[in-house]
Amino acid sequence: MECENNMKLKNVLIVVKDIEKSRRFYHDLFGLDMVLDNDGNMILTEGLVLQDEKIWKRFLGRDIVPKNNACELYFEENDLEAFVRKLEQMYPSVDYVHKLMEHEWGQKVVRFYDPDGNLIEVGTPM
Repeated sequence: MECENNMKLKNVLIVVKDIEKSRRFYHDLFGLDMVLDNDGNMILTEGLVLQDEKIWKRFLGRDIVPKNNACELYFEENDLEAFVRKLEQMYPSVDYVHKLMEHEWGQKVVRFYDPDGNLIEVGTPM
């Protein structure tokens, strides 16, 4: 007998210190718009949720570890050079893991941190 699984991944939540600053960052660079603002918990298009750090610490009872490099948000962009120019122009102090590079298999990528130390990769479609 086959078991049917109706569960679906609905959102990915990241912890941020300043929700409005993070909302602008994800809108400016990735075109994500706010779907719902629930006072400390903001849902953006594409299912990204911004959670206020103070609320998250209260829920978990544990410290938040920025730049823990345990996961990343991955975006694809056809014109990666234009994206990097926009990133450098809008957020010149962005903290890079590595600047634009090309893997041996031909995919171009850039990795950097958002203002709260959440790792982001932007790559050309494979």
